[in-house]
Amino acid sequence: MNAKWMVAAAAALALAFVTVWAAWPGSAGSAPQSEVCDPTAKNANLNFTVKDVAGKSVSLASYKGKVVLLDFWATWCGPCQVEIPWFVEFHDKYKDRGFAVVGVSVDDTPDQLTPFVAKFKMNYPVLVGLGEDDLQEAYGPLWGLPTTYLIDREGRICRKHMGLVQKDDLEKEILRLL
Repeated sequence: MNAKWMVAAAAALALAFVTVWAAWPGSAGSAPQSEVCDPTAKNANLNFTVKDVAGKSVSLASYKGKVVLLDFWATWCGPCQVEIPWFVEFHDKYKDRGFAVVGVSVDDTPDQLTPFVAKFKMNYPVLVGLGEDDLQEAYGPLWGLPTTYLIDREGRICRKHMGLVQKDDLEKEILRLL
């Protein structure tokens, strides 16, 4: 077997293991039900301005004071396609309570994103992360996609989810931060 494929298979297996382990009740990757954000949580770096799919500059700092779901994803990512309709729903449901969803596509050009955003009826800002290595490094390393962060109103990274997360669990975490 080609070494490149062996590395890819090992990485996929490791991501699957981490995803299952993190979601397992009582594991170190699973937040206690009573606590979403550790008071000593790391601050999110919101000092970035990135172009959205339409070419408009979007400042992440403009989201200070809101609960933010920051999602790193790609159009080719199957689990990302599962989560996006949930994020559309969450955005509609909670935007009036100070909640925002921001998607950062890590591998796609605006030409690839435009039809995808329309197909999935993405109602939240979709940023072009391709070539924005400093942004990805500020939140990385991104070992797999999707990688989703929940940031509280104080700007702390309260949760990091690698891989597909359960919709109900994510919504409960959002509600505890609101």
